[in-house]
Amino acid sequence: MSRSYRHIEEYTEEILRLRAEGKTRREIGEALGFSKEQIKNFMSRYNRKQEKLAAGIVVHRKGRPSKKEAEITDQTKTAELRYILARKEARIKRLEMENELMRDFLSLTERK
Repeated sequence: MSRSYRHIEEYTEEILRLRAEGKTRREIGEALGFSKEQIKNFMSRYNRKQEKLAAGIVVHRKGRPSKKEAEITDQTKTAELRYILARKEARIKRLEMENELMRDFLSLTERK
């Protein structure tokens, strides 16, 4: 069966429906115009993704994000700035602690 090009991810519902009906990979591939290996690889990726989602792991697409995904919202900017401020505050606190330790060390060794 020839078909116009569509990514296999667009056939997810159809593949899962045929799989639930008990069709084999070869039968699903023949029905949708894919090879048995393509269906096998798709099912592996799909199952892995579902396992990650069930475990609460955020699934990101591979590669460079599209321009639509890369749009920066005010909420994203705010979160990023909060993170930067938190990191700077943590660094300042660490440096203050190091300074205090150095002062204590010098006072114990009777140096100024």
